[in-house]
Order: sequence, then structure tokens, then C-alpha cells
Amino acid sequence: MSALFCTTTARAFIRSTNLRPGTRRLAVRTLSSGVGEPQQTTESAPPPPEETWEDVPQDFYDIIVSGGGMVGAAMALALGSDPVLLGRKILMLDGGPRRVLTQVPDSFSSRVCSLTPGTVQLLQDIGAWDHINKMRVRPYKRMQVWDACSDAMITFDRDDLNEDIAHIVENDIILSGLMQQLDGMQGLVDVMFDTKVKGYKLPSKAADGEESPWARVILEDGRALDTRLLIGADGPKSLLRQTANIRQMSWSYSQAGVVATLKLSEPTVNNVAWQRFLPTGPIAMLPLSETHSNLVWSTSAEDAEMLLQMQAEEFVEAVNSAFWQDYKREAAVDSAVQTVQSILSTISPGGTSARQLPPSVSDVDGDSRAMFPLGLGHATQYVKHRMAIIGDAAHRVHPMAGQGVNLGFGDVSCLRQVVSDAEASGEDIGSVDRLLEYETKRQQAVIPMMAAIEGLHRLYSSDNPALVLLRSVGLQFTNAIKPLKNEIMGFASK
Repeated sequence: MSALFCTTTARAFIRSTNLRPGTRRLAVRTLSSGVGEPQQTTESAPPPPEETWEDVPQDFYDIIVSGGGMVGAAMALALGSDPVLLGRKILMLDGGPRRVLTQVPDSFSSRVCSLTPGTVQLLQDIGAWDHINKMRVRPYKRMQVWDACSDAMITFDRDDLNEDIAHIVENDIILSGLMQQLDGMQGLVDVMFDTKVKGYKLPSKAADGEESPWARVILEDGRALDTRLLIGADGPKSLLRQTANIRQMSWSYSQAGVVATLKLSEPTVNNVAWQRFLPTGPIAMLPLSETHSNLVWSTSAEDAEMLLQMQAEEFVEAVNSAFWQDYKREAAVDSAVQTVQSILSTISPGGTSARQLPPSVSDVDGDSRAMFPLGLGHATQYVKHRMAIIGDAAHRVHPMAGQGVNLGFGDVSCLRQVVSDAEASGEDIGSVDRLLEYETKRQQAVIPMMAAIEGLHRLYSSDNPALVLLRSVGLQFTNAIKPLKNEIMGFASK
């Protein structure tokens, strides 16, 4: 009992020493300034606000999440629902209006996510999944991936098709479900909508008596908010990342992704996700309902512009051709692929999968076509003293594997646990020494995934016969070795 009393008293003392700022004179601090956002260089922030620490009104929060998108809202909910953090002041800043759907739209949005079981579990844990599931989700039980330059293919599914591989959900519905759950978190999480950030001021780890020990958010309306821990969920052009002078390695693929909502020629069970690697980039058809699917087509920027300008009939013909037509093949490659397939079928009769044909498309929803540039980005650091970045602010990947937002939700799960553990042990939740645990764990998960996606992109971006043969044989062997496929599925499902 005495040990418990001493521990509790010590923890209370540690917390009580984290006094709110404003009891002493604070010095002027500035941000470094510089130029733009060059590739593979340190980004520089815009010119800093001119206010001194003492010139602006202050409000204090234990944690501020800057960014109210899917990952930022999930982060705020994860922190607010953690019993260890009960009583801590948590704030989410959103530059836009509150986005809650009063009813599910008749038409589908063309911006969707493929949510892995790990992401669904997180959304269940923070209370948002019930809201999302009541609106509109589409699980799929099988995925078929094949090469346009050969007969090689691979399928992914759970045993006996009894389990879902993932769920296709529109971004608007995910965000609406998160916001609905935030509505029920009053008193646990504060939310400021239509609140734009002007700049940030970050303390050094060894702040002296003349320097504020807290991170500060300067809002465009002149308010200032101080916090022990500032979490940036502010997207690929993250102002917080720039302010912290965190280097980002990035490059453009000189490609664009075209998305659209497709109407199928006839109703179908539609529980399969289809992806075909074309010489110009992958094309995917993801199930939305028995009558509709979502298109994600990665191609050159010029071809993407052409696809947007096509008449509906011409566009539908292009989509069907991309999934069905035969592309140029090398006889030697086809012969080798057929030989390998025959050998594998003999060695492992049940290890190969039957090829299915994707559904044909009859129409495209009116205004659903859109395009976005494709690129890769990775911050060399995810944390500094009193700050961390998550989601697209930390990493950005090619959409071919559908892992972008799932990596962001993985950041949420990891950072919540690190912050919760620090709070439970009475440590400073904004200490960079503590936050480095989040950076290490997430980079160990993110970098291999990014490397795998980048490797696939490079491998399938060529129709060179030698590369086609290499990737085709590799795909066939992977498809025939079930334990290996299960390992891949497990890695991608986290």
C-alpha cells in the first residue's frame, strides 16, 4: 500500500510540475525560412508569425492534433478514448467545416479506401466503425492480380472464402463516421472547425528559462495555442514537417491516377477485387455493390488527361479493353510460363488458382471521373521534441497496393500506445526520447512496405522480355506456395 501511495504521489507531483506557461517572461522565437520544397532536401517553412511569446493570448492543451482528415480525426478519437489519458485536454484542429453526412448519397464517391482488418479493428476500438458500417461498406473475399504481358497471375483469399480480405469504403463515409463519433466525445476531445493554422513555433529540447518549453500553434485569427505534444496530420505538404526542418525524400512517378465509379453490365456477387498490370501502369476494379465498382487506373499524365476528356462510351470501351484485351507477348516467355505452370500443377495440384474473368462495364457515373498525381514521399524523421507527424505528412506511397491510408491508421495505433505508456509511467508525453519509440516502430513497418511497393512498380513498369519472364515465374511460384501467400496477406493486413 505504501509503495502504491508513493508511486501515485510521485506521479501527481510530476504532473503538477508541468505548469501552464505564462508565469515568466518569454523570449521572441522565430522559424527558419527558406525556399520551396525541393526533392530530397530539407523543406523550409514560410516566414514565421511576427508575434512574440507574450504578445498573443494563450490557451493550453496537453495534446493538439493539427489536421481533421481521416487520419487526424482517428488520432483525436484514439487519444480521447484512452482511459489512461482521461482528464487530459485534447484538441483537434480542422481547417474545413464539419463533414457529417445526414444521409447516404444515392451515388458513390469515386474516392475510396481499401481498409485492412487491422484498420477495421482500430476503427472498432475507437467507436467509429459502427457509424461507418451502418452507412455503406463493401467487403471483398478474393483478390486476383495478373500480368497483361503473360498468363501469370496470383490470387489472395481466406480459407474457404469465409473471411473478408478487406472492406471498400468511400472516404466521405469514413470521415463522416469519425466525425459522428467525435460528436459523442464532448468533454474528452475539443474540436475547432474552420480553423486555419498560420504557423508553428517549436521549442528546443534544452529550452532555457527565457524560452517557452511548449510547442505553439498560431492561428490565422491571431489566437495562440500551446501544447505538450503537437501531432501533425496535415497532409503531404505538411507545414509542421517544414517548420521542424525535417527532410523529406520524394519523387514523382510522372504518372496520374484516374478514379471513377463504374456501372457493371449486369448484377453480380461482386466480392472480388481485380488488378491487372499493364505496360503503362496498374488498373484496378474494386467492388462497391452488386451493380457498381470503383476504378483506380494508374497511367501516364497524358493518357490520364485523355481518359478524362473521353465521352462516356469511349471511356467505358477503354476500361473494358484494359482488363480484357491481349497485349504484345513474346513466344519464348509464354512457353516458359506455361511450362512452369504445368510443373507447379503437378507438384501442388491444389496450390494453383483458377482464373476468373472480371465483370464487364456498361457505363460510368456522370461526374465521377477525376485524376491526381502519383508520387512517393518519406520523411527522414517522424518526431522531434514536442511534435510527431502521422499519415501523409510522414509517408506517401503509390496506390497500387491500397496501403496509403492503412499506413496512416497504423501510425495512429502506434502513437496512441506510446503516448498512453508515457502517461501511465508518469513521463513527459512530448519528450523526443519517448516519441522516438513511435518513430522506430513505424519506420520498421513503413519502410519495408514502401520498398515492396516501389519494387513492384519498377518491376511491372517494363515490357522487357527478361523482366516479364522474371516477374511471371516469381508470381507463379508465389501463387503456388500457400504459406508464402498467407505471410504476404498477413503483412498487408496489419
